[in-house]
Amino acid sequence: MNIDWAALGSVFGVSLVTTVALVGLFTLGIVGLSKSAPPAGAGTTGTGSVAVARTGAYVCFGLCLAAVSYGIYMIVA
Repeated sequence: MNIDWAALGSVFGVSLVTTVALVGLFTLGIVGLSKSAPPAGAGTTGTGSVAVARTGAYVCFGLCLAAVSYGIYMIVA
């Protein structure tokens, strides 16, 4: 039985990078959703930054969904 160590290492490397990227993207999405507006008496409105953070979080979640969907497509096809 011969094991193609180069192919095994390549699969391991791609899997590791993809996993770290997806977890990082999902974490950025969670952080973006957890951002809240400052208290009313704080003197700054801050609603613009909350909207940008929420939009960025939705983009991160969309990219995660796209990557997982592509992975499922690759397995099924």
